[in-house]
Amino acid sequence: MNNAIFRVPAPSNEPVLSYAPGSPEREALKAKLKEMGSSVVDIPMFIGGKEVRTGKLGDCRPPHDHQRLIGRYHKGAKKDINDAIRAALKARKAWAATPFHERAAVFLRASELLRGPYRQVLNAATMLCQSKSAYQAEIDAACELSDFWSFNVKFAEEIYQSQPYSPRGQWNRLEYRPLEGFVYAVTPFNFTAIAGNLPTSPALMGNTVVWKPAASTMYSGHFILQILRKAGLPDGVINMVAGSSSEISDALFASPDFAGVHFTGSTGVFNSMWKTVGDRVASYRTYPRLVGETGGKDFVVVHPSADPAEVATALVRGAFEYQGQKCSAASRAYIPEGMWNKVRKLMAEQLARVKMGDPEDFSNFVNAVIDRNAYESITAYIKAVRPRDGARIIFGGKFSDEKGYFIEPTVIKAAKPDYKTMCEEIFGPVLTIHTYPDKKWTETLKVCDKTSPYALTGAVFADDRAALKEAAEVLVNAAGNLYFNDKPTGAVVGQQPFGGARASGTNDKAGSFLNLIRWTSARNVKETFAPPADFAYPFLAKP
Repeated sequence: MNNAIFRVPAPSNEPVLSYAPGSPEREALKAKLKEMGSSVVDIPMFIGGKEVRTGKLGDCRPPHDHQRLIGRYHKGAKKDINDAIRAALKARKAWAATPFHERAAVFLRASELLRGPYRQVLNAATMLCQSKSAYQAEIDAACELSDFWSFNVKFAEEIYQSQPYSPRGQWNRLEYRPLEGFVYAVTPFNFTAIAGNLPTSPALMGNTVVWKPAASTMYSGHFILQILRKAGLPDGVINMVAGSSSEISDALFASPDFAGVHFTGSTGVFNSMWKTVGDRVASYRTYPRLVGETGGKDFVVVHPSADPAEVATALVRGAFEYQGQKCSAASRAYIPEGMWNKVRKLMAEQLARVKMGDPEDFSNFVNAVIDRNAYESITAYIKAVRPRDGARIIFGGKFSDEKGYFIEPTVIKAAKPDYKTMCEEIFGPVLTIHTYPDKKWTETLKVCDKTSPYALTGAVFADDRAALKEAAEVLVNAAGNLYFNDKPTGAVVGQQPFGGARASGTNDKAGSFLNLIRWTSARNVKETFAPPADFAYPFLAKP
């Protein structure tokens, strides 16, 4: 028994290491890459605390070297998915009843393990599996994920401490119960941090989870699960499965105990999930929570007062870091005609210094896109650019899949603001620029707002304060994360809660209490200390 109200440790953002030549972290990461890259990892599913191997295997191959094998993962069938559901439901009662400080301790420990002994393990896994540079892996796999695990504990504490008013004679208590059933976590390829956060944020709040990582990132998912197991996560709380996405989803959505989905991926897939749940809603024990972060067509709008060098740098970094495979990546830009020549010259100078290749060569800024499907989808947009359509490639445009799925940083200049690549999500290293007459600032803001169905991130560059104010007003619903004089990428846990609306998702803001509260079902308890002993009220008495 304990008679104390515990306070969780105050979180702080993990510092991003530089990996500069001669730094100890650079040498440690290179050694880990050599060690991990020379072996083939056997990756089981993890169901109810047991490693499940089916013998039906999928390959893990680096996108930058698709002939190289670094792992094999075991695919499940319908029986395995149903076993995962049963394991989650079996673990639910005990986990839901586990005191918050005990649940919190698991994720606080996981955070410290990741910041310490597992840092270069997960960084190396992310570089090998997802073709991220050392710096992009560091800000994602090491820093953002460890921040999620430590900050989420603090956010959860704040939720639990939020209590109603109790007048004299009664005590009103608000309980934040986990959902009644299991949560389905569906994670994308592009961020190891998202892969680690989506199953663990519901679990922190007392839920049990069936987790399906993207097939292309089972390798990274395997090491995330190793950290959680080392941190003491009980059996059955998070169950990792692999296999056909449609078969897994069909089995999970068919269960009456399905209580919610935590999703990051394409808008089309999330729309399909929403429809399936809607069609089956009468069969569920409770209305499921649908939390999703989906597509984006993220913008940069430049005012004539902006600094051209700042704009050029933001476009190069915002569009081409991690090959543009960030849901927040700069994908369309609106630049004043009077500034364009300066911006173009500065971008040309920077892009001329950009190297592309294997992430294990730390001098490469751009690496490979995730797989053949992505490569073919992205290059189709590049091949379709024709001057007769009012568009031309002004930088890059070359690609090769001979060894890996490499696509040069590509910049398209579009005469019309509704050109295809200004409107459609590409999810690759392709930026489209439209120039506008300097005096049509307000009109351009309105065009930007209406061009895309998405509303995830956007950036506005201006030294004129009135221009920033106007942009914020006109673009009020155009982005869930709006940046002034900064690229539209790089949200930090606890600083910029992340998510968008419209076709970009439910805007439940990962990295804040807003996301965690979605995984609770509140119950109010009113206790009266001296209840009445007779029904009669004073107004009933005769005068």
